[in-house]
Amino acid sequence: MRISAALLATVLFALAPALPAAAEDAPAGVKGLFLLTDYPAVTVRPGTTSTVSLRLQNYALPPERLALSVSGVPTGWTVTLLGGGQPVAAAMAATNQNVSLQLRLDVPANAAIGTQSLTVTAKGGATEVSLPVAVTLAKELPAKLTMEPQLPSLRGNAKSSFEYQLNVKNDSGRNLVVGFAASGPPNFETSFTEQYGSQEINSMPVEAGQSKTVKLKVRPPSTIGAGNYPVTIKASAEDTSADAKVALEIAGQPRLSLAGRDGLVSSRAEAGKETTIPILITNTGTAPADEVELTSTAPSGWKITFEPKAVDRIPPGQNKEVQVLITPPEKAVAGDYAPTFNVASRGESASTQFRVAVSTSTMWGIVGAGIIAIALLIMVGAVARFGRR
Repeated sequence: MRISAALLATVLFALAPALPAAAEDAPAGVKGLFLLTDYPAVTVRPGTTSTVSLRLQNYALPPERLALSVSGVPTGWTVTLLGGGQPVAAAMAATNQNVSLQLRLDVPANAAIGTQSLTVTAKGGATEVSLPVAVTLAKELPAKLTMEPQLPSLRGNAKSSFEYQLNVKNDSGRNLVVGFAASGPPNFETSFTEQYGSQEINSMPVEAGQSKTVKLKVRPPSTIGAGNYPVTIKASAEDTSADAKVALEIAGQPRLSLAGRDGLVSSRAEAGKETTIPILITNTGTAPADEVELTSTAPSGWKITFEPKAVDRIPPGQNKEVQVLITPPEKAVAGDYAPTFNVASRGESASTQFRVAVSTSTMWGIVGAGIIAIALLIMVGAVARFGRR
């Protein structure tokens, strides 16, 4: 029977996992049996179980059955050699290969603090190797936190919302639930959220040796003046804490208000005639108001202009008087109207509604009275003429 090359390759590939691994050549100049570990000195805590990984390495020697043992075990300790996940008493490493072992240490809770030296031995008919392992008993290291802001200083104005990214690291040997708190100047609002999301949090779990990022949001009061303001952040867990500081640099912000002289927001005007109303633009903010522009909103047919139309600058704490020229339409009905005057300067704005009492001209009243009188005379004449019939 002939087997195709493709079928043979498929069969060999399927069987490959079941075949033993090919032996590696020993390093040049190295020959013998070695009992190895990456960490020949370890620290454990009383009342816990720890495992030390071992390797039985054979370089250029024929395979040999080796009995395994551990000496120097303190009273009350339980020490077990494991291979393949179960207790073993012997091992055999093929030429230029190794066998993985584990040294399991069950230390009683009342074990004395100090260092114990255990010796692992592999002994055959012609070969014997030993490996000393130093086991130091110590109490659990205290929890330790570190916290570092990515950008510790931000700049904005009183209307800004400041956000800081904080890297929190758990440098202890156990998982911790870390709580957060922030302290800023009076009336500053602070809150913590997840790095990606808007859910507010007071704490978060951080695994041992791991880091997480939390976001701090700071909102200053809208009335705050220009200056630098510090905020202190504290992360705490169990018996440890970490502090960090961030700063807000708040630039000055103009704040505008609009009113008539002596705070009045009312005036009088006559239909069809121009009336001048003086108004004061006041900057109560902490920065100059530049390029102040004035606009208005008024009923249909009204004419409103400003002199001047714009103000170059109003320093903090000062005001500027502007004349508003108002002309109601000639046919305006007498009564109260409420045009709105607006002022704006680079994002800062204010508006005030003025009450303007409009009266009609006396001449129009005389003309109206004359028209009514003529109408009455015509009516009386008509009654007299046709009443005789």
